[in-house]
Amino acid sequence: MDETFNPFRIAQQQLDHAAERLGLDAATHELLRWPMREIKVTLPVRMDDGSTKIFHAFRVQYNTARGPAKGGIRWHPQETIDTVRALAAWMTWKTSVVDIPLGGGKGGVICNPKELSEAEKERLARAYIRAVAGSLGGSRDVPAPDVYTTPQIMAWMLDEYETIRGENHPGVITGKPIPLGGSQGRSDATARGGIYVTREAAAAYGIELKGGTMAVMGFGNVGHHAALLGEEILGLKLVAASDSKGGVVNPAGMDARALADHKSRTGALKGFPGTDAITNDDLLGLDVTVLFPAALENAITRDNASRLRCPMVCELANGPTAPEADAILDAKGIVVLPDFLANAGGVTVSYFEQVQNAYNFYWELQEVHQRLDSKMTHAFRSVLEMSRRNQVPLREAAYLVSVARVAEACRLRGWV
Repeated sequence: MDETFNPFRIAQQQLDHAAERLGLDAATHELLRWPMREIKVTLPVRMDDGSTKIFHAFRVQYNTARGPAKGGIRWHPQETIDTVRALAAWMTWKTSVVDIPLGGGKGGVICNPKELSEAEKERLARAYIRAVAGSLGGSRDVPAPDVYTTPQIMAWMLDEYETIRGENHPGVITGKPIPLGGSQGRSDATARGGIYVTREAAAAYGIELKGGTMAVMGFGNVGHHAALLGEEILGLKLVAASDSKGGVVNPAGMDARALADHKSRTGALKGFPGTDAITNDDLLGLDVTVLFPAALENAITRDNASRLRCPMVCELANGPTAPEADAILDAKGIVVLPDFLANAGGVTVSYFEQVQNAYNFYWELQEVHQRLDSKMTHAFRSVLEMSRRNQVPLREAAYLVSVARVAEACRLRGWV
């Protein structure tokens, strides 16, 4: 971890600011600054060549005052405990801001999934669940997919948990394949929720979207769905996109589905017909209507924030904007839709999945979309009202809404 960027310190600073404005007492403030439980596990996994490789992994249950911990499991070669802590904290505020009865958690495995075979991925997934199964459960902690984890990986994890328990527990894992109890609408839920929030914010701030342009930083699962839905629902034209291998730009616009198909065939964006190469820094500086950061943390910093020219940023990644950059964007009048509001569609539909698992009754796709739209719209309007009442940016307003709800739950339980 680069000591100049520690996501958990950023998460704590954001909480500290909200706690001061809310006037939280010292005990409540200190309780909310730290995870309630952390698990560190070491996983021996048999590789295809017969050797055994040791992997290190984490599960953080940040706060469960409002309900069971909820959060994805990331597989990444640079995973750290502080990243997982930060993401678990943001999940706590995320479930609170959209007002669903869950707490916040997160998991991580230090690995490079691009170097693993499918059989090795399966053995790693099962090893992780064996190590943490005692701390999971529909009323304890419910994992989901995240960076480099997939519905298939969730299926292996679910099967391992149910094998250990000797009975069906579909609600212990969300983001599952639909035949195993997954929900319709889960695959694009994170992006779709962000699109709904973008729509509401544009109306509130007088930003015309139809016929406008967008750039997507991080054309992975979430980013490519944002491009498709931005085109379909908002009428935006995709002019630039990037991933870990580089970016492409065409000021006249690109067909989002064709670009997604090109990446699926070739494994990269580069070489898409009619486009030029573009760096992430240059992508940030494009004069577009909406910028969608959908990659990893710390993409927008104090060093590049002044380059942004878009009127709106919709944060589909977790922690893409450093606090110092926030101040620069606010001074420029750029509307920033904060990550734990803008990308809460994924956990919202994961909650819907849990509800359907519990009832053993499943909704049609249109019903999932309608319920997600209602949740995201209501959440944005609550944050907007807090922003206007206190004359603060949307990120600070989202913290005030969410932290106040978690703090109230802690007080009602008698924890503080």
